[in-house]
Amino acid sequence: MTGFPYFITTISVVVILLLMSMFRVLREYERGVVFLLGRFYRVKGPGLIILVPLIQQMVRIDLRTLVMDVPTQDVISRDNVSVQVNAVIYFRVVDPERAVIHVENYLEATSQLSQTTLRSVLGQHELDEMLSERDQLNSDIQEILDKQTDAWGIKVANVEIKHVDLDESMIRAIARQAEAERSRRAKVIHALGEQEASEQLLKAAQTLSQQPQAIQLRYMQTLTEIAGQHSHTIVFPLPVDLFNNLNIKPAQGNGKV
Repeated sequence: MTGFPYFITTISVVVILLLMSMFRVLREYERGVVFLLGRFYRVKGPGLIILVPLIQQMVRIDLRTLVMDVPTQDVISRDNVSVQVNAVIYFRVVDPERAVIHVENYLEATSQLSQTTLRSVLGQHELDEMLSERDQLNSDIQEILDKQTDAWGIKVANVEIKHVDLDESMIRAIARQAEAERSRRAKVIHALGEQEASEQLLKAAQTLSQQPQAIQLRYMQTLTEIAGQHSHTIVFPLPVDLFNNLNIKPAQGNGKV
């Protein structure tokens, strides 16, 4: 009879523990996928839920947006340039049932899929596109991931490429290319300036040719500008046409005016 109280005590403790395991509390951002004898029963939560011990089991799922860092990937661009790229992915679970039943580990599956998708998408573009069209690449990767993870109950909200790392030789080549491009732009701008200046000079010459007195005024203005420079010697060409406009003829004999 001495063992009977211990048996009663043991039974009581087991019953209390079973009763305590029946009650679960899920936060607002959590859901519980409940299985009844191994078969899917329903999704419960948030709040207080009751489980039948030994018959029902529950898997907790977090519905908050998760941030996953994609490890650095070695990518060869379409123009055969080797780069190292890493990214970050924002996603969340929208269907807890599929996230538990249709995939073993949705976090690991999403991580591996994001790595392969990153290499596949970037490998179809040239280096210049990776550097200048990053927003479009982010959108393409996000769209592909969202379609493929939809069967797992995952919604990929955003993808951001963080770094595109190049080796030193490629950085120097890009610097030389940028310098050559700037030199080309400078030459084009200089040529356009010369063209515009020649057009304006042509218009000015046409205007002055209509009034010969305007040429004399222009010569006088030029002399005034030169005189204001405090120069000791002034060399100024004097065309013969100016004498014709002033009605002055060269003297005969020694050829002096």
